[in-house]
Amino acid sequence: MSETRVAAVVLAAGKGTRMKSDLPKVLHPVAGRPMIRHVLAMLDDVAPDRTVVVVAPGMDSVVSAVAPARVAVQQDQQGTAHAVLAARSAFEGFSGDVVIVNGDTPLLTAEIVETMLRARRGRQPPAVVALGFRPRDPAEYGRLRIGEDGGLDAIVEYRDASPEEKAGTLCNAGVMVVDGGVLFGLLDTVGTRNAKGEYYLTDIVAIARSRGLRCAVVETPDATEAMGVDSRAGLARAEEVMQDRLRRRAMEAGVTLTAPETVWLAADTEIGRDVTIGPNVVIGPGTRISDGAAIRAFSHIEGADLGPGTVVGPFARLRPGTRLRRGARVGNFVEVKAAVLGENVRVGHLSYVGDAEIGDGANIGAGTITCNYDGISKHFTRIGAGAFIGSNSALVAPVTVGDDAIVGAGSVVTSEVGRGAISIARGRQRNLDGQADAFRRRRKAESDTGDG
Repeated sequence: MSETRVAAVVLAAGKGTRMKSDLPKVLHPVAGRPMIRHVLAMLDDVAPDRTVVVVAPGMDSVVSAVAPARVAVQQDQQGTAHAVLAARSAFEGFSGDVVIVNGDTPLLTAEIVETMLRARRGRQPPAVVALGFRPRDPAEYGRLRIGEDGGLDAIVEYRDASPEEKAGTLCNAGVMVVDGGVLFGLLDTVGTRNAKGEYYLTDIVAIARSRGLRCAVVETPDATEAMGVDSRAGLARAEEVMQDRLRRRAMEAGVTLTAPETVWLAADTEIGRDVTIGPNVVIGPGTRISDGAAIRAFSHIEGADLGPGTVVGPFARLRPGTRLRRGARVGNFVEVKAAVLGENVRVGHLSYVGDAEIGDGANIGAGTITCNYDGISKHFTRIGAGAFIGSNSALVAPVTVGDDAIVGAGSVVTSEVGRGAISIARGRQRNLDGQADAFRRRRKAESDTGDG
């Protein structure tokens, strides 16, 4: 590819009324990441010199989400051409190609944008390159009108198309690469003589052709990557496509998914080689899984770092801030939050470990709880290397259990247990020999008379 500079405009001022949501449309997540962050991540691979996101007034949450990208405000929503014009000041002195994309296209890939850039830089470089696709149901997408020379003559919005144009199947994906030297001159000429009375970005194609400039179309072979999301149903469809991509990518990188269609990944999930993930596992944002780990069925993991050879589940929950070092095991119905489990730690079943650090080789018995919250503040629990915590114990933070210490089953530990000590913190057991039968007779008599 030539050394021509590239810039990008991301259109994100739409209200997304069909989403019926207080959340701006472009912030709805796909694979745990706002749609517009997918678009910006894709553009990072294209490596533009500058990126400008066009928002509507009051979209502070979008501005925060796209930082550090530059933002332009479209004061009045008068159409897509008007939106691009709002970014004009950011392009003073710029000479190169301008990529224009929508913020609600999370499935768009850098590969197709780079194909469009190559088309823009051909032997007879067109002023405008538009992305076309052929969806199963063309519905109300704008249509691309191809000229006799094979070039792009016009993009016609569905409401303004003739019956013959509506019968066409090559649709507008809403992505353009435009010669930055002519872009704003074309935009200044766009009018509002159309069904919606708006300034259409698509009109720049016909204007360019009227000036003797060539325009071209690049057709994507994968219609899903051109998908714009403007409804909850569309969001679900985008999630489906994205999950399929993420699963395929993971398996190609050496991950075993025993039931791929039941595993849900986040866009930023990092998974090493020879990892096995069982059925019905959900992995949320911020998770890293090292080589050789095993995630068993029905586990939920988010914001966790799993070291090599770790085993999680089945039915385990790892919350943000969890770190499992090499060989650690978290079993069924165990929840871990903001805790570090050292090498070869075992937390087998039915336990909660929160705001804690557990030393190498420690064993945590079933039903153990780190009582980290006193109703006002969170407190920390430290369990030393080689320690053994008996079943059904409650460790009331802040508290420390030393290396190689033992806590007896059923204990409520409220103060420090020293290195190598045994702590038993429970009521003394009383046995009343021979009293069981007498107790039962007494209770039966009370039941028969209605007493008690």
